[in-house]
Amino acid sequence: MPLYDCVMLLKPHVKKESLMDLVARVGKHVYARNGILTDIKSLGTVQLGYGIKKLDGRYFQGQLMQLTMMATPNINKELHYLNKEDRLLRWLLVKHRDTKYGLDFFNEEGSRSEFNRFNRPTIYDDADEDDDDDDEEYQPETENGEA
Repeated sequence: MPLYDCVMLLKPHVKKESLMDLVARVGKHVYARNGILTDIKSLGTVQLGYGIKKLDGRYFQGQLMQLTMMATPNINKELHYLNKEDRLLRWLLVKHRDTKYGLDFFNEEGSRSEFNRFNRPTIYDDADEDDDDDDEEYQPETENGEA
């Protein structure tokens, strides 16, 4: 099953309980079709670049939610009931293309060497750069005023 992101822009005055109800409805819909909801992110309230006109007014703010799911390819047609949802301003379904994850990624030919390209810095890498001989200015003075 391919991986999808469902991004939903909700009206700014929608209560948290109502928002969770909508997310639960989408999640139940995905589970009913043998899909898996892998991640839910709330990106908070965002300012929009232009007003979105709905029957009850024009909105310049919205609450942004992102649902990541593994679902069947016909999930786009099945989520069209969201068009009639009055709490939503906009929704978008994006398919992840050519994404390899899990054992498929590690079984690939060059995947292990891809991790080895990153150098692993340690806490001791910067120790050689601090070879200043300014230690005498930090020594405490003795009782007769000399260092």
